[in-house]
Amino acid sequence: MCERGDASPAFVKLIVITEGNQHYSERKFPVTNTIREIKQKLELITGASADSMRLELRDSGDARVIKNLTDDDCACLDAYPVCDGLVLHVSDPLLNTDEFKDLSKVPKVQLSEEAYNRRNDSARAFMQKHGLGRFNEDAQEMARKLEEEKARKQKEILKVIHVGNRCEVVGIPGQPRRRGTVAYVGEVDFKPGVWVGVRYDLPLGKNDGSVAGKRYFE
Repeated sequence: MCERGDASPAFVKLIVITEGNQHYSERKFPVTNTIREIKQKLELITGASADSMRLELRDSGDARVIKNLTDDDCACLDAYPVCDGLVLHVSDPLLNTDEFKDLSKVPKVQLSEEAYNRRNDSARAFMQKHGLGRFNEDAQEMARKLEEEKARKQKEILKVIHVGNRCEVVGIPGQPRRRGTVAYVGEVDFKPGVWVGVRYDLPLGKNDGSVAGKRYFE
């Protein structure tokens, strides 16, 4: 799902995902750009060729294809049902992303754990000498305390927030106050910690109770 505040915005924010690549980025595009112009901009981001590039507009929640944008390079972006938060899926049959994943042919220097520990010019030796990373006991203790405090706060949340509670969501930049009903409280697959899912009274949200294909509430 998506949200679109202005009736005729000059720009739209889309999540650009390249097929075969797990990384993604949010990009802002002028809605008056043609599909050809969009492809030319995506060349620098994805490495795919504008001439063979294929674009699909997809839902960010369940990844279903909303519209194929490859048919008419002269059409403007606002000729399609675009809005903030949708996925712009990029593919190129001539771009072989698998070749960058196969590391079997890359020559590697292999050291045993014992041999690596004996080296005094390794990253591990440097970190150990200067008390960095996991060798910084004070930082490790601080991180442990922060995790404990975070876990405590999450337990407090579970005591006072329950499914069915009425609530008001505030503090989101650029968004009005939104009222709704708590529909989910618990852990999720996409990020650690306890999350609260809210079913808004009005259709103002980005998603429909599901994230990355998994449904948490109706």
